[in-house]
Amino acid sequence: TLLAAFELSKRAFEHDSQKTKAIHTPSDSIIYLQTIRSLKKEHFVALYLDVRNNLIHQETISIGTLNVSIVHPREVFRSAIVANANAVIFSHNHPSGSLEPSDEDIATTRRLSDAGRLMGIEVLDHVIVTSAGRTSLRERNLIN
Repeated sequence: TLLAAFELSKRAFEHDSQKTKAIHTPSDSIIYLQTIRSLKKEHFVALYLDVRNNLIHQETISIGTLNVSIVHPREVFRSAIVANANAVIFSHNHPSGSLEPSDEDIATTRRLSDAGRLMGIEVLDHVIVTSAGRTSLRERNLIN
């Protein structure tokens, strides 16, 4: 019984340390976004991070249609404030498989980035995912 208790605590510690791995690059965030990569509708997800870029909360903000997902700053940043987030990474899937950000993707990201700046919550990135890979708007210099 004692050995089983030690093993359970060891596994719990390992599981917790994996969940709190800091996110420093778009590739680091992909582990949390696997579930939306091949979905048939657009899912807009926010990863809320603490001051060390550890994930503290993940939330699906919106589920759209085949090619549209409606996102408003009020929904995104309400959860960020409740989670006491320092920064956020956005992501959504493209059911079409295209890794190219649309004009709407860029406009939405800029609007959210501006809103975050007003509240002191930094938008670190917006990552588009598909079953074929990922595209970072930060790496493409599309986030100001």
